[in-house]
Amino acid sequence: MANLKEIRNRISSIGSTMQITSAMKMVSAAKLKKATDTIEAMRPYSEKLTEIIQNISATLEGDNQGVYSQEREVNNVLVVVVTSNRGLCGAFNSNIIKQVNVLKQESFKTANVDILTIGKKGYDVLSKTFNVFENDSDFYDHNNFENCSVIAEKLMKAFVDQKYDSIQVVYNQFKNAATQVVVTEQFLPLLPIEVEQSNAVAMDYIYEPSKEEILDTLIPMSLKTQLFKAVSDSVASEHGARMTAMHKATDNANDLRNDLKLTYNKARQAAITNEILEIVGGAEALGK
Repeated sequence: MANLKEIRNRISSIGSTMQITSAMKMVSAAKLKKATDTIEAMRPYSEKLTEIIQNISATLEGDNQGVYSQEREVNNVLVVVVTSNRGLCGAFNSNIIKQVNVLKQESFKTANVDILTIGKKGYDVLSKTFNVFENDSDFYDHNNFENCSVIAEKLMKAFVDQKYDSIQVVYNQFKNAATQVVVTEQFLPLLPIEVEQSNAVAMDYIYEPSKEEILDTLIPMSLKTQLFKAVSDSVASEHGARMTAMHKATDNANDLRNDLKLTYNKARQAAITNEILEIVGGAEALGK
């Protein structure tokens, strides 16, 4: 059994760790509120914008649907990997990395797969096995729609120039503070409208200017919004995952500290008992 000084040092060390994890939990909880407000305000706008594009696209045929809807043989794929710059958030980053590897092995076995990383953790691991198209880990220092639009424009240009035949986005979708779902979304080419939606979009509108001109404006805007929504989802998920991880770490540290206190008290009691026995034994020896 460890001596009393070692146990006291461990109890003190665990107490310091608890203060750190508890502080990190509170910081993440404060950031989570702001991040969830952002994503909850953005989702209705993104969904409505997608609905408008679907309404217009449903009435177009063939090449009139634009360059962003062109499907071709998939030989080159770009995966946009959205992770975090920091750790201590449970399986938040490892789940994304696993999904990227699964995507390569199952969905794009014969294709050349490159990655664009948003987040240092994804870059550090995946850059060892994938060719990196670009690393935008510094984006988190200036997280806003304008900077996200710059990344989206690079993706659109790479697709239009036929450098990549398919662009996928892998990120954590925020459900609640304790639940984040790994999602793979097709960024380009644009997915066709589902058949069951035909009744909903088969409406007769008068367009001014033309449908094609409206799509030329709305589609890039929609793609930029889609990417920013994915990043915002990931940011909210990161804070939720870190808050949950730090909460569990604090609870575990508290349990460990309580166990050590019990061990310390038992050891201290045993030491006192031994001292009493030694005193009694010494007194008896002197009495003889």
